[in-house]
Amino acid sequence: MDAVLTALVEDKIGPGEQTRLLIQIAREKIGFDYCIAFRSPVIALSIILKSLFPEQGQGLIISPLAPRYCLNVLEDLKIKPLYADVQPGSPYMSRESILKALESKPDDLTVRAVLLHHSLGYVPNSLSLSDLDLPLIEDCSQSFPTVVTEKTSTYSIMGLEEKDIITAGGGALLYTFNRKDSSTLKEFDNLPPEYGLPDMNAAMGVIQLREAKKSLERRGEIARVYTQAALRTRHKRFPDEDYNNYAFPLILETGLKDVKTYARRKDIIVESAFENSIIASGIIPFGLCPEAYSLSLRTVLFPLYPRLRQEEIEKVSKLIASLP
Repeated sequence: MDAVLTALVEDKIGPGEQTRLLIQIAREKIGFDYCIAFRSPVIALSIILKSLFPEQGQGLIISPLAPRYCLNVLEDLKIKPLYADVQPGSPYMSRESILKALESKPDDLTVRAVLLHHSLGYVPNSLSLSDLDLPLIEDCSQSFPTVVTEKTSTYSIMGLEEKDIITAGGGALLYTFNRKDSSTLKEFDNLPPEYGLPDMNAAMGVIQLREAKKSLERRGEIARVYTQAALRTRHKRFPDEDYNNYAFPLILETGLKDVKTYARRKDIIVESAFENSIIASGIIPFGLCPEAYSLSLRTVLFPLYPRLRQEEIEKVSKLIASLP
């Protein structure tokens, strides 16, 4: 709050010194070659898609569990989504499902890129897609810190929205590890300031990045308590190798509605993990992506925030252990 209030009393609160500092700190932690800070992930995605899609009516491979705003961007730019289902038991697309989507696409549809969304912080194997000869856009908003090399990603978006793992109250970083692709981003350096991330938001992002290591360690401590409780239930967890504990999801064996009602009686709010995803909008034909559809109906998130008090952690843990 001190950082934000300091930015507020400055003569200039639009894009400025705090935004440049945010990019500098992010570069130290992530190691990208070039970055631009935008006012929202919507703008960041729109900018890079305009660059990669020279014609309307071309196709983008995308997960049905990607955020719903992606669909609005595609509609505005007249880009056709080509949905690839997630792999069984995981919230991200597999190489096999992407190849299947490519094989089943209409003959007259030219696919120009793949958008990889790191749903719930789980990172897909982008290296396995390097031979597809398609540019990759990785949405790392929920997966910081993500290790990405120029061999596995063309562009990366790190959202700074309310529910992203690094939040500035709004905004996004669009960056690349590849010097060749940096020249593409530099073309957007002179956009009007209304596109840029305001210093007020950047000041919050600076603190979040500086505290990221401590925050991630705390998330891990809480997740270990929850995991022990979950082992006593019949509900499943996603594989958690190298997981950053962005959230604590469970794949339910019972109905999501029943669990929400049960948690509410315990004065705890749980959320549907994919309520803001594309598939939750109902626009994807039934049966096209059965794995994603199943996860969207059965995956629930429990409160996992670094500042949870010990009594709150114990309360959530007891809820998990006693789930119907």
